[in-house]
Amino acid sequence: MNRRIIKFLQLILGGLDIITLNILVVLSCFILKKKTFFLFDKEYLVFWFSLNIAWMLIFWTGNTYHEKYILSFESFSRRTMRAYLYWIGAIVLYLFFTRDLLLSRIFIFVTMSSMGMMLIVNRFIYIGIFQYFRNWENHAKKVLIIGYNKVAKKLVSHLEGEGLNTQIVGYCEEQNNVNELSHYPILSTVADTMLTSRKHHVNEIFSTISPEQVPLIYKLMQQADQECIRFKLIPDLSYFINRPVHIEYYDDIPVLSLRNEPLDELICRIKKRVFDIVVSVFVIIFILSWLVPLLSLLIWLDSGGRVFFIQSRSGKNNKVFSCIKFRSMRKNNYADIMQASRDDARFTRIGRFLRRTNLDEFPQFFNVLMGNMSIVGPRPHMLSHTEEYSKLIGQYMVRQFLKPGITGWAQVKGFRGETKTVYQMTQRVEHDIWYMENWSLWLDVRILFLTLFETFKGSKNAF
Repeated sequence: MNRRIIKFLQLILGGLDIITLNILVVLSCFILKKKTFFLFDKEYLVFWFSLNIAWMLIFWTGNTYHEKYILSFESFSRRTMRAYLYWIGAIVLYLFFTRDLLLSRIFIFVTMSSMGMMLIVNRFIYIGIFQYFRNWENHAKKVLIIGYNKVAKKLVSHLEGEGLNTQIVGYCEEQNNVNELSHYPILSTVADTMLTSRKHHVNEIFSTISPEQVPLIYKLMQQADQECIRFKLIPDLSYFINRPVHIEYYDDIPVLSLRNEPLDELICRIKKRVFDIVVSVFVIIFILSWLVPLLSLLIWLDSGGRVFFIQSRSGKNNKVFSCIKFRSMRKNNYADIMQASRDDARFTRIGRFLRRTNLDEFPQFFNVLMGNMSIVGPRPHMLSHTEEYSKLIGQYMVRQFLKPGITGWAQVKGFRGETKTVYQMTQRVEHDIWYMENWSLWLDVRILFLTLFETFKGSKNAF
């Protein structure tokens, strides 16, 4: 089982129970019309605090949320009931020794009995959460293994333990190297690895064969980047001597990948998504609610026609999505193949202002809310440019591992606007990859404020 997801599930369960307890305490006060308990009565504040302390001590120190229990509904329910009874016993002992006669016995009974009923509800909620993670397509990894040997078998044993979101598709190996029945099928030879990966929609490839043994592995690594498939070696380290490398350990198996990706962590993706939703909702409610009608009127008065320009762009994992912008150009036949330039005759009068101030990008907050984009990330490119530059720049498609952003690290570092040379695009790609390898929530906030600063100050590349 994936330990990251297990920890997240434990956090959800513990948080859900403790939040439920505190909500029930407050509701009991309102139901019993004792609204002033927590404002003026020290006895009730102390009792409320004691309920929480007793709960955390019994449930957490008693390993109620241990992984060996939470993966079985029956075991977890039994463990929960036992801990709940211990909790009631602890509260009864507290009341016996404190002999606090000011506490309402009805309040105590309602709080503790309703908590028992809500625990049952919470456990059924957990079933839904558990099934959600089991079936969530974005977290279901399909793994292909190159080579059938002792290391591959050890790797399979580890990956089988991650069964919540990992599916082993099979092996790629030469038939004359297989002398026994394998638990998973031998799908193809090493040479046909990428064809097999496409056929089975593989997300990750693990190679237990080093490039020194089979030089073809070098080519497969490059092809995997182009296909947005993560490639990991279980090593010979010689390929990585002269370059940075990210090392993980699956039990006692060292696994090397070409880069560190903080957003490969579930909790990091959740943090980024929450940040995206909060910021985009704020902008939509407080800015776009009046900006859209105003700019729509100005665009219509200036040039007539459509207010929004919707174009297909390259998104995460190279999936195409519809990117929304305020229209800044007259209708033309080159919108999908030609970049905007400084003296572009296609600009409308209001359109030039919109682009210089970045206001044309504001409708993309709707893309963020829909999940097609992020606030911060690599800028989405036209499909023709993705096809062109992916052939010219070796690591170009690596930037497609992330959701595209309204702004990005490359943009605040001066690589925005028209890219006239391959070098300029290469610099943009390198900055995008750096962002991917060094992501943090603070970095997103920093880039957002740098973007606002550049907008008000004015950028030489803004036109």
